[in-house]
Amino acid sequence: MQPLSSTPIYNPDQTFDHNFDHGPFGAFADGLTYVNSGLPQHLFLGIPVYSPFGIPAGPLPNARYVIGALRSGFDIVVYKTQRSIEFASNPFPNIVYVDAPTTLATVGPHQVRRRSKAPSSLERLAITNSFGMPSRGPQIWMPDYSDLVTAAKYPGQLVIMSVVGTIQPGFSQKDYYDDFARVASMASAAGAEVIEFNLSCPNVAGEGVLCYTPSAVEAICRQVAEATRGRKLIAKIGYFAPSADQVLADVVGRMAPYISAISAINTVAAAVEDEHGNQALPGEGRRTSGICGAPIKSAGLSMVQRLDQLRRSKGYKYEIIGVGGVMTPNDYDEYRAAGADVVQSATGAMWDPHLAARIKSRKQLH
Repeated sequence: MQPLSSTPIYNPDQTFDHNFDHGPFGAFADGLTYVNSGLPQHLFLGIPVYSPFGIPAGPLPNARYVIGALRSGFDIVVYKTQRSIEFASNPFPNIVYVDAPTTLATVGPHQVRRRSKAPSSLERLAITNSFGMPSRGPQIWMPDYSDLVTAAKYPGQLVIMSVVGTIQPGFSQKDYYDDFARVASMASAAGAEVIEFNLSCPNVAGEGVLCYTPSAVEAICRQVAEATRGRKLIAKIGYFAPSADQVLADVVGRMAPYISAISAINTVAAAVEDEHGNQALPGEGRRTSGICGAPIKSAGLSMVQRLDQLRRSKGYKYEIIGVGGVMTPNDYDEYRAAGADVVQSATGAMWDPHLAARIKSRKQLH
C-alpha cells in the first residue's frame, strides 16, 4: 500500500484563504520538476499531451498550484472553478477525514463519521470536501489565469479553466443561466482555449444540482456555447444512480451538440457526523457534504462505463474525463479500461503529488 504524504499540497488544517495565499505545500512547492521526454503521444480534444492524466477542478486554486502540478508531471489540469463575482468559502474546516465503507454505496442516503486523523495508506483515504466553490472574483482570477497561459509555456500539457454560474439577489432563472455564459466569456477573454462549466456541485447558494434537470442543462450548454464560440467546452456532471439512466440519456443527448467532453463525477453526498451523531461541519446546510477519495471509485467507474456506452450507441463524439477515487496507478488503469479518454485525480494527487510520475514510470502508459 502507498503511504500518505506527510505534507499534502493543500493543508487541510488551514483555512482556504491561508492555502490560497501561502500554498502550495509539500512537493508542489519544492521546485522539483518531472521532465517529459520525446514527443507527446496522446491527443485530448485534438491537443497533443504527454499523458491522459491530470487533476480536476478543486485542488488548484491559483497559478502557483497549477504550475506545481504541471512541473510534477500532471499533464491535463483544471484551474479551480471560478465565478463572475466574489464568493466566500464555507466556514473552516473545509476538509475532514471520514470513516466510510471501502466502496461507498451508490444509492443514498449515506452517513459517515468524522475521524480524528488520516488513515495510514492512500488506498483507505476518504475525506469530505465542503468549500462552496469560493472565488475571489474575476479581478483576481482573470489576470492570474491569463498570466499563467501566456507566460508559462508547457508543451504537451493543458490547463483548463473551470467556471460556474452564481445566483444573486433578484436573479430570475434566465439571469442565472446568463451568468454561466457571462463567466465562461470571462474565461475565454482570459485566454482559456478549453472551458469546463460545472453542473455538478450541490447546495451552493440555492442552485441545487443542475445536471439532473435536462432543460436546465440544455439551456446552459447552449448559452455557454454561444458566448464562447471557437472554444472547446467540457460539461462537469455528478453521479447518476442506475435508476436514473433515462434521465442521464436525456441530459447527455441535450448537451452533446454543444460540448466536446464530459467530466464525471464530482463527489458522493453523505451526512457527516461526529462521534456523538451530531453535524460535524459548522454552519447551516452543511450536515450533508461531498465525500471524496477511495470509496467513490465504483461510482466514478460506473459513470464512465455508462457514458461510453451512450456515445457508442448514439454516435456521440464527446470525450470522457473519468474522476473519482483515483488513488493509485491501478485505479488509473481501471478508468482507462472503462472507457475514459482522460483520468484525473483530486484527493489522490493532493496526498500523493508523485502520482503522475508513478503512473508514467511504468513501462507502458496506455
